[in-house]
Amino acid sequence: MGPGPSNVHPRVLQAMAAPTIGHLDPEFLKLMDEVQELLRWVFNTQNRLTIPISATGSAGMEACFANVFERGEKVLIGVNGVFGKRMTEVAKKYGQIAVSFEKEWGKIFEPDFIRVVLESEAGIAGVALVHAETSTGACQPLEEIGKICSKHDVIFLVDTVTSLGGIPVDVDGCNIDVCYSGTQKCLSCPPGLSPVTFSEKALEKISKRKTDIESWYFDLSMLQKYWTTGERVYHHTAPVNMIYALREALLILGEEGLETIFARHNLNSRALLSGMTALGVEPLVEEQYRLPELNTVKIPEGVDDKKVRSTLLNEYGIEIGAGLGPLAGKIWRIGLMGQSSTQKNVVYFLTALEQILKKMGVVSEGGKAVKAAEEVYGE
Repeated sequence: MGPGPSNVHPRVLQAMAAPTIGHLDPEFLKLMDEVQELLRWVFNTQNRLTIPISATGSAGMEACFANVFERGEKVLIGVNGVFGKRMTEVAKKYGQIAVSFEKEWGKIFEPDFIRVVLESEAGIAGVALVHAETSTGACQPLEEIGKICSKHDVIFLVDTVTSLGGIPVDVDGCNIDVCYSGTQKCLSCPPGLSPVTFSEKALEKISKRKTDIESWYFDLSMLQKYWTTGERVYHHTAPVNMIYALREALLILGEEGLETIFARHNLNSRALLSGMTALGVEPLVEEQYRLPELNTVKIPEGVDDKKVRSTLLNEYGIEIGAGLGPLAGKIWRIGLMGQSSTQKNVVYFLTALEQILKKMGVVSEGGKAVKAAEEVYGE
């Protein structure tokens, strides 16, 4: 129940155990086509270049910046947590000018602010935002900002590592040009792949680059020949068994249905936060911007952060995340992602936490947290 990875469905683990075949085997090529279609479905896009990068989510981030933006180009990057900051670091590594704008961690960026910056700052090539900030539990609204980026003809790049498969991600509806994610969060697949998708606008910008892409491994001009053309030109040895795993994870999502999945995440989050409130533990993020798959709560005054987390892990087998950066020692990050988002986990966690806080003298009587959660489930 940390900020990722989430629990993996037994069917996904079983799929990984299937015999490894060649990455150019005709059967594997068919499976690659199926994975692309499934990814288009979960991203809600028709983008032809929608593939998994053979590495984790941070590699997806790097692949996007390396291909779409050139050395010396300005990229407007929103920093309201760890992963907005990481975007600026990646952009700078490739010689791009990261025009970062900051917000208090846990807050979101307003569309009007983006509009004003694009109208006043000349030469901006793109806007980059984190949809679901894993370090804070805040969800960034995208639709209006996507329209603004489209109007100003700049690339809109979005990090959906923690949101894909847990809350709606509408790549086409939000005018997102470049989007990357990870397999280990709400997709409940082991870490190791980064689904990415590129609009035709983004692909056109890549095709008109004046300089070579400064990465061999992430060069989409070569990668797409392996994934999307009839030639299937060898680029690298694909992680065959991880592709098996991703396919199975996406099929499981399809069987449950995205709307049902979103409702499940919302219900379990409401129950969890209701129980936490009963214990006197407050959420960090404003209600309308909270992520149901990653719940951040303020640590009560006088409570030993490390002792609580170590007791949960060592005595109850529950992992939760610590705060990062300016939120270190101030919040807990409680994941309810994918297969980990269950009523059983919510009730078990609340029971364990209440017992720990009672021993610390923070809570006087037991049973309040679970009762509050069960009232939500009873609705």
